[in-house]
Amino acid sequence: MLRRRKGSEPEKSSGGDSKDQREDESKKEKEKEKGKLKSTKKWSCIDNCCWFVGCICSIWWFLLFLFNAMPASFPQYVTEAITGPLPDPPGVKLRKEGLTVNHPVVFVPGIVTGGLELWEGHQCADGLFRKRLWGGTFGEVYKRPLCWVEHMSLDNETGLDPPGIRIRPVSGLVAADYFAPGYFVWAVLIANLARIGYEEKTMYMAAYDWRISFQNTEVRDQSLSRIKSNIELMVATNGGKKVVVIPHSMGVLYFLHFMKWVEAPAPMGGGGGSGWCAKHIKAVMNIGGPFLGVPKAVSGLFSAEAKDIAVARGIAPGFLDADVFGLQTLQHVMRMTRTWDSTMSMIPKGGDTVWGNLDWSPEAEYSCNPKKQMNNDNKTADQTEKGSLGLKNSMNYGRIISFGKDVAEAHSSRIERLDFRGAVKGKNFVNTTCRDIWTEYDDMGIGGVQAVVDYKSYTADSILDLLHFVAPKMMSRGDAHFSYGIADNLDDPKYKHYKYWSNPLETKLPNAPDMEIYSMYGVGIPTERAYVYKLTPGAECYIPFQIDTSADGSSKDTCLKGGVFSVDGDETVPVLSAGFMCAKAWRGKTRFNPSGIQTYIREYDHAPPANLLEGRGTQSGAHVDIMGNFALIEDIIRVAAGATGKDLGGESGDRVYSDIFKWSEKINLKL
Repeated sequence: MLRRRKGSEPEKSSGGDSKDQREDESKKEKEKEKGKLKSTKKWSCIDNCCWFVGCICSIWWFLLFLFNAMPASFPQYVTEAITGPLPDPPGVKLRKEGLTVNHPVVFVPGIVTGGLELWEGHQCADGLFRKRLWGGTFGEVYKRPLCWVEHMSLDNETGLDPPGIRIRPVSGLVAADYFAPGYFVWAVLIANLARIGYEEKTMYMAAYDWRISFQNTEVRDQSLSRIKSNIELMVATNGGKKVVVIPHSMGVLYFLHFMKWVEAPAPMGGGGGSGWCAKHIKAVMNIGGPFLGVPKAVSGLFSAEAKDIAVARGIAPGFLDADVFGLQTLQHVMRMTRTWDSTMSMIPKGGDTVWGNLDWSPEAEYSCNPKKQMNNDNKTADQTEKGSLGLKNSMNYGRIISFGKDVAEAHSSRIERLDFRGAVKGKNFVNTTCRDIWTEYDDMGIGGVQAVVDYKSYTADSILDLLHFVAPKMMSRGDAHFSYGIADNLDDPKYKHYKYWSNPLETKLPNAPDMEIYSMYGVGIPTERAYVYKLTPGAECYIPFQIDTSADGSSKDTCLKGGVFSVDGDETVPVLSAGFMCAKAWRGKTRFNPSGIQTYIREYDHAPPANLLEGRGTQSGAHVDIMGNFALIEDIIRVAAGATGKDLGGESGDRVYSDIFKWSEKINLKL
């Protein structure tokens, strides 16, 4: 190729510009105008988005300012004027009854509710040393979103810190008392415990980095060792009184892992010996525990969405996938969250035996329009024999993912499926507009995507194969830390490995016959159980699959709305996952509970707040809002003050509104 010398000018024709030259100049002018228009549209989009985010933030902070500026008694005064006198908070009520501080309490937060702060970062994070990147105001998300995503992501090979980045959990009760300003998590429970005499020396927040696998919290931060040491210290400095442990959400699985780790010999375990739990733990009061996983974890890992995100994608097709602020939002969310190994702990466990197959599931006759009870009066297991729900046509909840509403509703004999497991993934996507966004869908190609669709319907067993197919790197890390099956023989030496410790169907409870285990959770809220999917248009750049929000059931009591099949639960964890272990698998002496630890189910029927001044309500059964539920807080305080499960109400100690016992009996599990 010939190159022009420096300083030389292009030759001009003696007869002026040629026709070709004039056409070239005309084309350049048109392209320049198009570029200006495109740039104007892009900046207009960015300006509009900035304006929208700014308005939301301004309104939020203004309302918080007004709320904090008004006299403390004003909201209560207005509420009482509308609804009548408010009941005493549980701490005040129980203090009047004479209850005082007794057993030390340990809080174990769940996924995303614990604060994370920066200890080392790249240049884009200058000025953020020891500032919260997760929790608090989330200001850095708006200021430098790509930098935030980069620092919140973990290494895709190791599941640990990327080079040059260290993010660590915030310590103390402030780690998870509030998720964001004005949005409590543990704060209400802490305040009520304080009313009967509790303080920091008798309360401990077992903070950990909820992004990484449970065993890696010990490898990197020695978090499990810290929990062990703090519990031992609390017992020793409180007259030998055992602790009451209160895990929430994924913290339930984390503490299951801890109970196996603490008694296992070093170096894999904590070396506490087989009697450690019996010596140090009075009760484990699990709140909203996803013991057997949650279907919502599947949709999150598969397409970076759940019901709310699916609705947003349906209202504004392509917006969350589009290039806004230089981001493809969902792709970045998927890239980040797929490096969080802890999310794989909540993939459904127990396979088709627990969750159902193509034509059967335990909750098949669940009605989505039951008559609700709007209080938390006691109801025992015996009272649920007739069931609190109406009958309807059986739903195929066992099909956790179906491609198409017709597939979701058809009998299995009428579904023609092509096995995807041996499919050739085919030609990779090539689209320069996708920027440098890594998701493992980029490696699947059109052939691989079509193979997933052609299999048509996935149950709990085949979901694992699906995730291995679409996200092999993520699942290879997960296979080293988690397991999802049912043990045939719990005495098999392989179950001594830590990958089984957070699966209650592959482990034994500690030898601690005097310990109590509670399953405490909300009911009465539609909770995601299965999904109708479709292939995303323009799959070259987008995440190729999305929930089909146009898929609705035909009857008024249908459980299919917006592409999501719902069952009873707390809006995140279905009743089946939260209640089955305490209702059946751990009840009495079983192979999973050889010492016969007492188990109790405490359900809290959801009642929304009567008015805006009640905030998130005092009878909520929602997954996080239940932390402010007065009945739940009262149960916890009574046990911390010395009560047993049987003292909480009724001979059995259970309080049940759902059909958990009936559904549990339908699951054929060797006990």
